[in-house]
Amino acid sequence: EAKRALSAGVMMILTASGLFLAFCSIGLLTMAISTDYWYETDARKHRDRCKKYASKRNDPGYIYISNQNLPLRMRPKASPLRESPHPEPVMESRCSRRYNSTTTGLWRKCHREGFDLENEDLIFKGLLQRCTPVKYYYSSVNIPRNLPVNITKTIRQDEWHALHLQRMTAGFIGMAVAIILFGWIIGVLGCWKHNELMQYVAGLLFLMGGTCCIISLCTCVAGINFELSRYPRYLYGLPEDISHGYGWSMFSAWGGLGLTLLAGFLCTLAPSLPLKCVKLKSALSSNVTLKALL
Repeated sequence: EAKRALSAGVMMILTASGLFLAFCSIGLLTMAISTDYWYETDARKHRDRCKKYASKRNDPGYIYISNQNLPLRMRPKASPLRESPHPEPVMESRCSRRYNSTTTGLWRKCHREGFDLENEDLIFKGLLQRCTPVKYYYSSVNIPRNLPVNITKTIRQDEWHALHLQRMTAGFIGMAVAIILFGWIIGVLGCWKHNELMQYVAGLLFLMGGTCCIISLCTCVAGINFELSRYPRYLYGLPEDISHGYGWSMFSAWGGLGLTLLAGFLCTLAPSLPLKCVKLKSALSSNVTLKALL
């Protein structure tokens, strides 16, 4: 009886720990879904470089001499030539497109507050929206005009592919939260009714929800990498002086994934402990009876 009570106590502790971790994972995933910090860009350095380039004197009496053309400065022979000898056309092409510091989530893309004074002034005047919704439907408005037919066809195909990746990201993480919440309800009912089968099913649902979460997060990473490598690069790529990376919403989702998998492991492990104790007890009793008969 003491061993049975001990095994039941251990099972309840494991199940309660799994349910608590699942509840925390639901909170982290919900926070990640409802926030807009999955992917962030910082274009302040690029904006400053473009402003310095645009503010150069271009009057007829001024001759601009680049530091790279000075006779006393020579490039090392072993190092490759990374910069163009005429950087002006390159800077003009990079600065012709306006890059903003943004944060992107599953539902909105927003300008980062305090990163650009010009945008802040336009937002304050109501001429520019702080956030724009992320479109989950195909629209030909996003396709640039006056491009060759083959490039336009490639851009259209890439738009569909990027749209499918966005839909998979949002759909699978929504399924993950729904499955984890359903498993948490079943696990609570299993603890209340002392039903080991319901607790085991809850653990399996947690693992299933974690699988959906893995698919969603991997698809999100693939979608971001695909957007950065789209053709033509001068329209969809980012200059080297723009810093970009994942935000805390993405890390919150990964944390929820880890807690979900751990909760599934604990909830599936808990019902198997009493069975092991019962099998060990029956094996010991059978050995005792055999020794008594002998």
